[in-house]
Amino acid sequence: MKITLVCPGKIREKWLTEGCREYVKRLSKYADTEIIEVEASPDNIPVERALQKEGELILSKIKPTDAVWAIDLHGKEMTSEQISRELISSIEKGGGRLTIAIGGSNGISSEVTSRANLRLCLGQHTMTHTMTRLIILEQIYRGFKIYKGENYHK
Repeated sequence: MKITLVCPGKIREKWLTEGCREYVKRLSKYADTEIIEVEASPDNIPVERALQKEGELILSKIKPTDAVWAIDLHGKEMTSEQISRELISSIEKGGGRLTIAIGGSNGISSEVTSRANLRLCLGQHTMTHTMTRLIILEQIYRGFKIYKGENYHK
């Protein structure tokens, strides 16, 4: 099994990098997990151009047979149990591969959301795109624990 997160930009905060590293380590029991960082668009270009550029870079990292989730403010909100069921289903449909696309500071391009098998909203609040990495890694880990019936989820 392979889970790939594709996201623009680098994480600058050490604590956030360490948190992501910790969940990638925890996930190694269930799947090979990789974070691919693509170039983030600079803030001085128009938003539509930034979205297009980042979208193209994200899409270039997705294999044609991958199941794809887009983290999208306009996506579906789900409970952890629903995420768990969708996680396993998506991995099966993707031939053992799930790619999760996280947009940059301007959001995510419509080309990426069109490619996605699932548009997932992590809530109506605003959070940084780098923080989103940690949250989705934790939810994927929780999803595997729920699926396996292991003690973690309460």
